[in-house]
Amino acid sequence: MTSEADAYTITSIDALEALYGTPGKASLVKVTDRVIPEYAKLIDASPFVALATIGPEGIDCSPRGDRSGFVRIHDEKTLMMPDRRGNNRADSLRNIVRDERAAFLFLIPGSGTTLRVNGRARLSIDPELCASFAIDEAAPRSVIVLSVDEAYFQCARAIVRSDLWNGAKHANPENLPTPGQILQATSRREIDGEAYDSEWPDRAGKTMW
Repeated sequence: MTSEADAYTITSIDALEALYGTPGKASLVKVTDRVIPEYAKLIDASPFVALATIGPEGIDCSPRGDRSGFVRIHDEKTLMMPDRRGNNRADSLRNIVRDERAAFLFLIPGSGTTLRVNGRARLSIDPELCASFAIDEAAPRSVIVLSVDEAYFQCARAIVRSDLWNGAKHANPENLPTPGQILQATSRREIDGEAYDSEWPDRAGKTMW
């Protein structure tokens, strides 16, 4: 017996294409198999990347932020991103070790244009390479090296619809749960949320790089 949900579920590419039609020429010609100079300018201006990876447990999307231009363009087919300090879960890195497929989504504050780069990643612990990314004498423990398969910009509709860069619409932090409050709830009060939040600024300041 077919449920109502099943009746309204797209289950084939033919059905999907019948619903959405074919992409316009601009959607296709923007795709390149390398980093062209125009895309390089977007990469150099970006201080934030969403890193997507896949592994045996499923997919993962991780935020990566640094000073603008932190993703280095080694050549037109190779990007390099330092792995800065974090919580040591290493979910993305575990995935890369087991499945090389990865993608970078670059965001640029103030710009509606985003850049998507898909490719194959590996982790390098070359001492000289890691040292070349050092900030305040702190080098990353590894560098994600992405071999570019395709790159293309995304149109501004998502940014425009979300009004992402409009400061007047930014959420008030006081109306959101703090990391400490979340940890206190998920740990069933094993973690003191108030203490966690009060210690965070000093801990972050000492471990930023």
